[in-house]
Amino acid sequence: MKRYHQLILAILSGLLLSAAWPVRGFTPLIFIAFVPLFFIQDELGKPQNKGKGGRLFLLALLSFGIWNILTTYWIWNSTPVGGIAAIVLNSVFMATVFWLFHFTKVNMYQNQKGNLILLFYWLSFEFLHLNWDLNWPWLNLGNVFSPHHHWIQWFEYTGAAGGTIWVILMNILGYKTIKAVLSFKQKSRAFSLNLVLLAALWVAPVMLGEQLYRNYKEIGTQADIIVVQPNFDPYSEQYELPASEIIDRNLQLAASVMAKEADFIIGPESAIQEDIWLPNSANSSSVKSLQSFIAQHPNTGLIIGASTFSPVADDQLNDFAARKYSNSDGFYFAHNTAFFIEDKQAIQYYHKSRLTPGVEMMPDWFFMRPLRNVAIDLGGTLGTLKIDDERRVFNSQDTNFRLGPLICYESIFGEFVTGFVRNGANLLVIITNDGWWGNTAGHRQHFDFAILRAIETRRSIARSANTGISAFVDQRGDVFQATPYWEQAVIRQKLTTNDRITFYVKHGDYISRISAFIMAIFLLTAFTKSRMKKKLF
Repeated sequence: MKRYHQLILAILSGLLLSAAWPVRGFTPLIFIAFVPLFFIQDELGKPQNKGKGGRLFLLALLSFGIWNILTTYWIWNSTPVGGIAAIVLNSVFMATVFWLFHFTKVNMYQNQKGNLILLFYWLSFEFLHLNWDLNWPWLNLGNVFSPHHHWIQWFEYTGAAGGTIWVILMNILGYKTIKAVLSFKQKSRAFSLNLVLLAALWVAPVMLGEQLYRNYKEIGTQADIIVVQPNFDPYSEQYELPASEIIDRNLQLAASVMAKEADFIIGPESAIQEDIWLPNSANSSSVKSLQSFIAQHPNTGLIIGASTFSPVADDQLNDFAARKYSNSDGFYFAHNTAFFIEDKQAIQYYHKSRLTPGVEMMPDWFFMRPLRNVAIDLGGTLGTLKIDDERRVFNSQDTNFRLGPLICYESIFGEFVTGFVRNGANLLVIITNDGWWGNTAGHRQHFDFAILRAIETRRSIARSANTGISAFVDQRGDVFQATPYWEQAVIRQKLTTNDRITFYVKHGDYISRISAFIMAIFLLTAFTKSRMKKKLF
């Protein structure tokens, strides 16, 4: 295979990955998107091409770079530096994973077999990307199926990792089948078996998903919920206008559909633009306005976002998130907070715990500690935020309703969301601000994650975006009343609670943990064999 053929294949793989991705992609292309890379790996893994691992890395980097650029280019709208960093780092990470797969396959199986190794390596990479400080799981392969929620109802058993397994296995079988055609082995038994397996692997998950979708029934209490979308420009309005004006617009929108009291009103992230010190939130004029409104509707609860602060205790001075007062020797924490306000009840709150790297936090690594209060300015409070120690659930005075509040970026993390459900949530709420990226695929992709979380947990979701897409999602992933981008809106609907615990909620990312263990064995074995070969020769 000539070098320019390898280059064309690398570009083709990147284009296929991009063309499959939501929101306007053709999803089935994901099932052949890795095939060109498999052909490159097969060629560069041959004995006569020994030592070409560096070239494979660069070609994989080209593929994944194209994918990252074409699908997450919109990060640039909010932060050019952050956009470049996310695209470059994620591409390098993905190329490294593919190179490790190549290294293991060559050293363990002399490149004769072992494509399945990629499955364990990729699942392990995605698991790492969900759980370390540089988390960016936006392009985890299972996310590609969000436009086809009928197909993936079985995510309640596997989580999104099940989608990754489906993608990798289909690509392996597709590669073997195409390779057999190119080597004129179409009549071989192996070729026929590959065709049968390929068809079965494509049809069976879809049929299972459709069957689960048709048979799923919601059983529970209905909550009447109002969602507001105030539509403030995050660059020129939300952090510049008087806090009272922002609160008033949220309440006016809610009041316009309050002829009959609802159970809950959901406002967006960072809607309270007044600095609030905890635990004295009741002293805030914004909070008083909200409480006054709720007092007029005593059977209604309100969830809304705010920036809050709290003092640092003496035993917390070494906390990475502690920041020094500019005019004194004390320290304080900053939080991205969701409030739950009910009439004559103590205010409940939850602090965002999955923070956006580079925006709300810097990695807690020793060489980065001097940068802990440096972050990309997207309005609001800069620097590393203090997170909550647990997934707090808002318990309503109506004991039928227990709401899990997800703040913006948190809705990407499947196992993280299960923590709210295990703590008792029978409804989920997402509050966000998706105006940073403009009218691009970014806010639409972000919305689609809500569909995956609804299926995994079988919890209905009410989603309020400052602007973006506000909507309701039921336990099957069906979407209702999705609002247009960059428009003020208010929507109201009844959602059904659910107290059942799904297999995925109970066990979390068990598939990824098993894969990480298997990957460690593969990598250790491959490294040992590589060292032994060097000693022999």
